[in-house]
Amino acid sequence: MESKSSGSAANLIDQVVYPGDVVLDLSSMTNQTIKLGGGLRQDGDVISVMKAGRLRFSKPNKYWVESSQKRYVPHAEDSVLGIVVDSRSDNFLVDIKGPAIAFLPVLAFEGGTRRNIPKFEVGALLYVRVVKANPGMNPELSCTDASGKAGEYGVLKEGYMFECSTGLSRMLLSSPTCPVLDTLGKKLSFEIAVGLNGRVW
Repeated sequence: MESKSSGSAANLIDQVVYPGDVVLDLSSMTNQTIKLGGGLRQDGDVISVMKAGRLRFSKPNKYWVESSQKRYVPHAEDSVLGIVVDSRSDNFLVDIKGPAIAFLPVLAFEGGTRRNIPKFEVGALLYVRVVKANPGMNPELSCTDASGKAGEYGVLKEGYMFECSTGLSRMLLSSPTCPVLDTLGKKLSFEIAVGLNGRVW
């Protein structure tokens, strides 16, 4: 969702907010595009909070409310861990712990063509990016970054996957590096994939 604003909710960033709190008033602001993430909504000229949590901001212009919850609500550009539950001729059906099964088109891979469609067994674990997440529709996924490159996305083999709260996922992904991962990295080398949907590999 996008709104027009040049204002700043700087005094509320990293503060606990509650449903009904107004974080931005657009009526006295000049045009500038801001992006609203989870937990925020626009009513006319007012941006208000829909769920309790901490108001977060990332440059240049994205605001969202971060809260710890077991149920993941998909948002575009989220990186998540999905489990393949079925395959169709045009797409894979993937469980991302959201309210609806997500679709991963068979061509949503780097260099994807009809001749080199990947094959995944049911139960395969994938690191994927949410491309579309509109209310009332199944989310759409991709195994490429915004530039069409595979990057870190794709199938995760071996290893171990566990589930946690979405709040813990965000903490593991925080910057600077989460102290637990930082300490662990000094003792041994490891790979980790953290999904914003509360799954860690």
